[in-house]
Amino acid sequence: MKTALLLVMLASATSASTQTAPVPATPIKPLLAGATAPVAVPGSSKAKPPVVRRVSTRRSAAELRVRAANRAATLEPAAAGFINAVQVYPFSDGAVFHVFTAPGQVTDIALQPGEALGAVAAGDTVRWVIGDTTSGTGDAKRTHVLVKPFAPGQSTNLIITTDRRVYHLALTSGARAAMVALSWTYPQDQLIALKAAAEQARAAQPVASGLQIEQLHFDYAISGDEPPWRPLRAFDDGRQTFIEFPASLVVGEAPPLFLVDAKGTASLVNYRVRGRFYVIDRLFDAAELRLGLKHQDIVRISRAGDAEVRRRAS
Repeated sequence: MKTALLLVMLASATSASTQTAPVPATPIKPLLAGATAPVAVPGSSKAKPPVVRRVSTRRSAAELRVRAANRAATLEPAAAGFINAVQVYPFSDGAVFHVFTAPGQVTDIALQPGEALGAVAAGDTVRWVIGDTTSGTGDAKRTHVLVKPFAPGQSTNLIITTDRRVYHLALTSGARAAMVALSWTYPQDQLIALKAAAEQARAAQPVASGLQIEQLHFDYAISGDEPPWRPLRAFDDGRQTFIEFPASLVVGEAPPLFLVDAKGTASLVNYRVRGRFYVIDRLFDAAELRLGLKHQDIVRISRAGDAEVRRRAS
């Protein structure tokens, strides 16, 4: 009986020794971006090291040119440009105007008085609040575009179109400092206004000084073609001849003046242009204004009456 019990105990011990011990679980580590999982080699406890794939950050030449052009075109706020708290930029087509903003503060972008707003477009409309309003009435009515970021550290671009121009702005948000308002001066508009004022001043000037109405002779006949620049009249003061044109001569092409002698030979004559007048420092019996190549417009100016009697009277 004891022998049988001993044999049973030995068989149980042998069976337990032949079982495989459990292998402890290896914790799984997250893989780096671009890395591959380690591969276990049968019969070895070591795995291959992960392969890290590097992403190239080299920028193309075209991208570098774009970045350089944007930097060169961007105008930053200048101390001399502030009028109180308003930054005043000189407007230029294609320039990018930098605007500093901050959460909880509204920045006012004021357009030119009388300028009609077309559209406002922003690159990021989720993290920025953008609206518009107006102030004033009549010719003083002014459009204001209002911007406010939700958080610091944001940036986007803003495009404003109007009936006069297109504004390009770069918006950035900081923690506290923000521009209260910005507006523009318009050097090109001022230059156009100065030119227009100068033209009006020249038009208001007399064509010549010292003219006496009783000395003027208006006995000139105008004949020939009828182009838009056809003269209205011609007259002289006994010394100079004046040819008056319509106002369109100032903005159109001016025809050259030729004197025509008794034989019909035409020769170019010197004259001065004073507004819409030709001033010729001599008298003539016949002259022609000619303009065009294939189809030439010819307007003839002839002095009527006895030229010799007029010369003696003058």
